[in-house]
Order: sequence, then structure tokens, then C-alpha cells
Amino acid sequence: PYVRAAQEQGLRGRAAFKIEQLNQKFHFFKPGKRVVDLGCAPGGWTQVAVRLVKSTPENPLVVGMDLLPAAPISGAKMVQMDFTDDKAPDILWEMMGQNKADVVMSDMAANTTGNHSLDHLRIMNLVKMAYDFATKVLNPNGVFIAKVFQGGTESKFLLQMKKDFAVVKHAKPDASRKDSSEIYVVAQGFKGNNET
Repeated sequence: PYVRAAQEQGLRGRAAFKIEQLNQKFHFFKPGKRVVDLGCAPGGWTQVAVRLVKSTPENPLVVGMDLLPAAPISGAKMVQMDFTDDKAPDILWEMMGQNKADVVMSDMAANTTGNHSLDHLRIMNLVKMAYDFATKVLNPNGVFIAKVFQGGTESKFLLQMKKDFAVVKHAKPDASRKDSSEIYVVAQGFKGNNET
């Protein structure tokens, strides 16, 4: 039903409903908030963010990056690039107009090999890179959202998140397939850092 609803609403895939449902639960998208979307293709999350933060072509509040191409979305700045490239964080920072973000969200996933433990390590590596970037660019009280897989967020990493954020929760939106092991970690209330 979500695939059909996405087509009817002009959304780029069922993933749009995942971020919408997470937002209904955690209320992180508010008008005027700045958002970074990592792993943004095909653009469903970006579409939802643009609408809910009221991002416009004159005042683009949403930036996105993905290894895969994504058709442009009015009100967002998007670039096709590998986030693991050393230059990626600087390019995103420029796209953000060197303004800090209120929400950093990552729906990035590594290509799966079928080897569960290897796949888990690869996705966790991406999540950690996204997290490292988020802790550098988030405003105080900012929010970090990322796809992880059950086998979940490693305890050491979770402890680090709990130090950096006021509240850290796991959630599985209804739009996620029941048989999928994907869950999302939502970290709210970034305590800020001492870096400039």
C-alpha cells in the first residue's frame, strides 16, 4: 500500500513514509530548520523535509548527497557524490552556506554481500561516518537520524550517542517492511561540541 500511496502522492518511493512516520513520532521537522540528507536518492526523504521545513528555491534549507543520481527537487540542493570521499563533508558544508544544521539524517546503506556480519560492519561504518559528520555540523539541540539494522547499534557506539545527545531511541516505522531487519536510531537534543 505504501508504494501505491507514494505514486499517488508524487513521492519518490515508500521511504518517504518512513521519515514522515518518524517525524510524526519525534517532531524534528519544523519550519525554518536546516536539514542534511545523506544517501538522499531517489529523493523521498528530501521531498518530505522540503515540505515540512518550508524550504524554497530562494531559501533552500535542505541539502542532500548520494552516490546515485537523483532528479532535482525544488527547494533542495542535491549533489551526486560518494559520502565516503574525503572531500564530501567540505562540499556539504559549502552547500549549507556554512550554516549549521538542525537535522542530519542518513538512509545510507552499503551494498549487501549476503554475509550478515560483514554487511552489518559495512552499514555501521557508514552510520559512524554520518554520525561523525553530524557532530561537527549540528546546532545545539540538533537531531541525528540513521538507518541501522537489528543486531542494532553497537553498545559502545550507543553509549557515545547517549553522551552526545539528551535522548537516543530506536524506532521501526510502519512503512518499513515487516520482514526487514532495518530500524532507525533517532538521537535528539545534541549537547553541542567545543569545535568551531
